[in-house]
Amino acid sequence: MQQWARIAILGAMFVVAYLLILAWQKDYGHVEPKVQQEAVAVSKDVSADLPNGQTATATTDVPQANIATTQQTTDATAPVSQQLISVQTDLYHLWINPKGGDIVRIELLNHDKNKDSDDPFVMLESDAKRTYVAQSGLIGLNGPDSSRNGRPVYEFEKTTYSLADAKATQDKDGKAVKVLTVPMVYKTTDGIEIIKTFTFKEGNYPVVVNHKVINRSAGAWQGQMFGQLKRDNSEDPGKSDQGIFTLGTFLGGAWGTPDEHYNKLKFANFSEEKLSVDAKDAWVAMVQHYFVSAWIPGDIKLTQGEGQAFTAKLESRKSADDMNIIGFTSPTITVPAGTVAEVDATFYSGPKIQSELKDLAVGLNQTVDYGWLWPIAKLLFLGLQFFHGIVGNWGWSIILLTILVKLILWPLSSKSYRSMAKMRVIAPEMQRMKEEFGEDRMRFSQEMMALYKREQVNPLSGCLPLLLQMPIFLALYWVLMESVELRHAPWLAWIQDLSAMDPWFILPLLMGVTMYVQQSLNPQPADPMQAKVFKFMPIIFTVFMLFFPAGLVLYWICNNSITILQQGLINKSVEKDRVKREEANAAK
Repeated sequence: MQQWARIAILGAMFVVAYLLILAWQKDYGHVEPKVQQEAVAVSKDVSADLPNGQTATATTDVPQANIATTQQTTDATAPVSQQLISVQTDLYHLWINPKGGDIVRIELLNHDKNKDSDDPFVMLESDAKRTYVAQSGLIGLNGPDSSRNGRPVYEFEKTTYSLADAKATQDKDGKAVKVLTVPMVYKTTDGIEIIKTFTFKEGNYPVVVNHKVINRSAGAWQGQMFGQLKRDNSEDPGKSDQGIFTLGTFLGGAWGTPDEHYNKLKFANFSEEKLSVDAKDAWVAMVQHYFVSAWIPGDIKLTQGEGQAFTAKLESRKSADDMNIIGFTSPTITVPAGTVAEVDATFYSGPKIQSELKDLAVGLNQTVDYGWLWPIAKLLFLGLQFFHGIVGNWGWSIILLTILVKLILWPLSSKSYRSMAKMRVIAPEMQRMKEEFGEDRMRFSQEMMALYKREQVNPLSGCLPLLLQMPIFLALYWVLMESVELRHAPWLAWIQDLSAMDPWFILPLLMGVTMYVQQSLNPQPADPMQAKVFKFMPIIFTVFMLFFPAGLVLYWICNNSITILQQGLINKSVEKDRVKREEANAAK
C-alpha cells in the first residue's frame, strides 16, 4: 500500500510538470518569427492614424477624448522633423520622436540581449523588426494631439542628452543624485505654449513625463493627458529556449487599482474583454518575460496650487492594423486665460525588480507573477536574496537555501524517514508472513497491521517528504523563471545561466544518480511489477529534467543529497535499535 502511494505521488509530480509544459506551450508557445531586418532607431511613423475627438475611429492610435474637438491652430514655425532626440543615462539609452513626443526606442544597458551577446536588451522599438512604443500627449477640445493636422511637432534645444552632463541635486534623503531634464516646446499662434518635459534620475528607471500648459490666449484652454503603450503581436524577445521546449511567462496587458491590485489581459482579449475602468492611483502595463513597461498617472497642478492625484480612465483596444493598445486618460483640464496648469505621469520600462515596482504603484510588483504558489515563491526569493547578499552568487545561494529548507523540514521529515527505515527492517518479516499465509489475504492483512502497530510503523508516512517537496519544487521553478535577478546568472564552470537548461546535461545526470541512491535506501516493493516501476522513476525524471532550468536541477540534487545523508543516518539508527532489542529479547 505504501509503495503504491509513493509511486502514485511520483507519477503525479511527473504529470503535473508535464501538464505545466503543455499549458505553457498552449498559452505562450513558440511562434515562428518572421524574417527580421537589422533594427534601426526608427523606420516608420508610429502615429499615422490621428484622433478627432468624438469622431475618432478604430484606426486611431491616440485615445478618443471625452469632449468634442475643434480645428486646432497649427504650429507656425516648426517643420516636420525625422530627427530623434537621444537620451543616455546610467541604465538605458532612449530615443524620443519630436513628433508627438513619443518614446520610440529603449535599450537597457545593464541587461544583455542574450547570454551570448554583449548587445543591450531592446525593450521598446519601432522598426522593421517590431513595433512597441510608449505614447503620450494632450487630447480633447484644444489638445494638440487631437488636431486634424496630425500630432504636434515639438521644438527642442538639442538632439543628444547625457546624464553625465546633468547637474547633481539632493534627493529627499539628502543624497546627491544627477537629474536630467529634456524639455520640448510646442507653440500656437493664438498664445498657447505647451512644454513637454522628460525627467530622468540617476540610478532610476522611472521617467516623469510632464505637460505644462501656459495659456496666453484670450480664452480658456481645455484638454486631457493620455499615456499609452502600443505593441504588435510579435513574440516575447525575453522568452528562453529550453531545448525542445520554448518556455516563457505571461505576455500581454496588465492593470491595477487600489481595489484590484493585479489583473492580466491577453492580447487576444483586447477587443473582446476591453478594459474600461475609472480609478485613482492606478496603473496600466504590458508584461513580458523578466521585463515590464507601465504608465502610472500622476498629478494635476493648477496655478499656485498643490498637485492633486487624478482619477484616470484605464482603457484597452485593438487598432485597425491589429496593434494592441492599453493606456489611460486624465479628466478634462481647464486652463483659464492668463493661467498655467501642469499634468504628469510616470513611465517605467525595464526589469521587473520587485523592490522598485512596489514603490511606484500598488500591485505593480505583482507583474513578477509567481502563480498560485506565490506565497511560497516569495519566501524562497527572499531567502535567495539574503544568501546572495552574503556569497554574491545565485548558484551557491540556491545550495544554501536548499540546506535551510531541509533544516526547517528536518524534524517532520525525520519522522517519515524513521518510519520508512522501520519498513525496511521489517521487510523480511513481511515476506515471511506473505509466504506463510499464502492466498489468505485477510489473515495476511490482519497480521501485517498487527506488525505495523507493534513496530510503530505508519505505512503512508513515507509519502510526506514528497508531498512537502512538490510545492517547493514548483514554486522555485517560478522563481527561477520570473526573477530577472537570476536571468543569465552564472554559477561555476559550464553553468553560465541558472535560468536555462544545463548545456552539457551533467546536472540532470547527477540528479538521476542521487534519486537512484535515495530510492535504494527505501524499503523495496514486495510486488515485482511495483519494483520495476520504482526503478524506472530515476530514469524518467532524469530525461524530464534535461530541459529544466539548471538552478532547479541544482536544488533537486542538493535536496536529494541531504535526504540521502539524513535517511542513511536514520537507517543505521533504526537498525541498531532493532539489534539491541533482539539481543535484549534473546537475553530474557
